[in-house]
Amino acid sequence: MVDADAVAAELYGLRPEEFTAARDAHAAAARKAGQRAEAKRIAALHKPTLAVWAANRLARADADQAQHLLELGRGLREAHRTLSGEDLRKLSHQQHVVIAAMAGEARRLAGEAGQDLSAGVQREVEQILRSVLADPEAASTWARGVLEKAPPPAVGFAEVAPAPGTAPRPQQPERRMEPEPEPEPESEPDDTQEAERTSREAELAEEALALAETEREEARAGLGALDEQIAGLEERLGRAREERERLAAVAEAAERSHKDAVREAKRARTAARKGRRR
Repeated sequence: MVDADAVAAELYGLRPEEFTAARDAHAAAARKAGQRAEAKRIAALHKPTLAVWAANRLARADADQAQHLLELGRGLREAHRTLSGEDLRKLSHQQHVVIAAMAGEARRLAGEAGQDLSAGVQREVEQILRSVLADPEAASTWARGVLEKAPPPAVGFAEVAPAPGTAPRPQQPERRMEPEPEPEPESEPDDTQEAERTSREAELAEEALALAETEREEARAGLGALDEQIAGLEERLGRAREERERLAAVAEAAERSHKDAVREAKRARTAARKGRRR
């Protein structure tokens, strides 16, 4: 019996260039077994892009790390829903740190599998992880390592904190209707609401500024890390060139020794033949 879910789990663990042939083989096996519905499901599976494959590989490699991202997504969605400014600040900073680290890990894992990720593909991986944070359904699929394609860009909290001026007004406490000698002027509650709205907009603007500063610091840190990697690679390249030169010299000396040995062997055989003739 062919299990389409098990086949999908296998296929999305393969490198993209291996996907199509394996998918078609499994679909053919299902058809041969008379499982037309399973064969149709398998044949409809999409070949993943390089970024999707790398994101799936990341989830498969470390289930604990994947679970940590899912928990972070739940916390961000709750903080955004309740407009908790303090939680948003803490979780948004954590979001950027975690996603940057996980995208770097995805690049390392891809390299281990013989597939280099360009800077552009790594950014696509980061976008996939941001979408996973915002979309519970995509998060569940990604955690199993079976994403078929990149989820739509996150719109629930694209920058985690709501944009200034777009947050809903805080609800006013429900007032009990009691008879009053004279009604309160209507302008007072309106002024209160306007003041609260303005205060909230100012708070959100400060949150957006703090987030921008965090992103700037992380970008600078990322550049520093890349510079260190480049320096390390250049150092390794220099050592490799020196080793190549050394081995080339050894090979040249060995070649000369081999030629000398061949000549000496020829002279010895010639002398031996002349000795037998005498």
